[in-house]
Amino acid sequence: MTDVLGSPRFWLAPIFVVSALMSLLAALYLGGILNPQDNLRDFPVVLVNQDEGDTVESNGTTTEQNIGNDIADAIRQGIDPGQIELLETGPAEAQDLLSSGDAYGSIVIPFDFTKRALIFARASVVPGDVERPVITVNTNPRAGTFTVALMQRVATEALAQANSRVGSALTAEVDAQLQPSGGQLTGAARLALAEPINVIVTPYDPLPDGTGSGLSAFYYALLLVLAGFTGATIVSALVDGLLGFTPTEFGPRVIHRGPTNISRTGTLAVKWLIMCVVAAVVSGLYLWISTSLGMPSPHSFALYLFGVFVIIAVGITALSVMSAFGTAGLLINLVVFIVLALPSSGGTLPLEASPALYGWLAQFEPMHQIFLGTRSILYFNARLDSGLLHAVVMTGVGLLIGLVGGLLFTRLYDRKGFDRAPATGRIEA
Repeated sequence: MTDVLGSPRFWLAPIFVVSALMSLLAALYLGGILNPQDNLRDFPVVLVNQDEGDTVESNGTTTEQNIGNDIADAIRQGIDPGQIELLETGPAEAQDLLSSGDAYGSIVIPFDFTKRALIFARASVVPGDVERPVITVNTNPRAGTFTVALMQRVATEALAQANSRVGSALTAEVDAQLQPSGGQLTGAARLALAEPINVIVTPYDPLPDGTGSGLSAFYYALLLVLAGFTGATIVSALVDGLLGFTPTEFGPRVIHRGPTNISRTGTLAVKWLIMCVVAAVVSGLYLWISTSLGMPSPHSFALYLFGVFVIIAVGITALSVMSAFGTAGLLINLVVFIVLALPSSGGTLPLEASPALYGWLAQFEPMHQIFLGTRSILYFNARLDSGLLHAVVMTGVGLLIGLVGGLLFTRLYDRKGFDRAPATGRIEA
């Protein structure tokens, strides 16, 4: 014992591993959320310009004017194309993009904007009731909680320049009309014309109560990952103990059965089978608990089946990793399914507002795929094009990798004679 406790490696190994892992956690988790505006890129926003324009008569001359086009130009100039992906579409396509989560918001210029703007300008010198011309900014809370705040900020910055440009044009037009008669705008009228646009921010298809303001999909996805990852760890430990490969402790009692005559491949197959049963049970419990707590679940059966599929995929892959790498497999699973997965999930902060590294990780990290599928079922009517098909395909690929990898490693160990029977004074290669 003195030789073991006196070895520097005995003390340094756990300290180094824990410190490195926690440092990675801190760097990834904090680095992903501290500066979303600086990391903003390819943030999808829809611009819908329905303005039909209007006819303007001045000094006997009739001209066509379309202020909506001027606003659209100002919005294009007022945004950074490296940060914002501006999608100019019609109203039907805009609704489809919002309904599938492919756009985080829209800016809608109505068909009568020019008419209303000109009426507002004339009202500065003509008595009567009048309303400011309206531009509607639709946020998309179903795409993510933080996207709402980002969309409001993007729209504010984009429309600020548009408001100023339209205000200057209307003010100049009214001044030109008043100049022949020597009239002048009042200070109040000039101030009103300086910012003529009334920007109304409204959520598109608001979320119902019981969704945690759009966080329920993320936490449900996290629960599915934890059920697979943590469940696999527990199943592996219990099965190994019951098969006699590792001791089982109950308080002061230590039970160490003799090793069962079963191959590594057979042991892994038993663990896989138990994990499948666990997935069917736990997915049902998740659905029952969540609905009992008031979480809306418009597609409960689809959510249940998706949950079973995800838990099986994560659990089988995690079991395969532990079978292939032993104790080190626990750390590998922790890094893959938790450390790298959560910040790259896109569940709390959109990937378009995260460092580029997170977007790269999201291409294969399981948490992002699972979140997309869960969000689609809970918020987007289980539409295949809202992330569900992508989630199923990518999760299936992960399951296939887990199955093939587990079988390859365990069969190789069996053929090489690396059995799991304890041997005193012998270290297996």
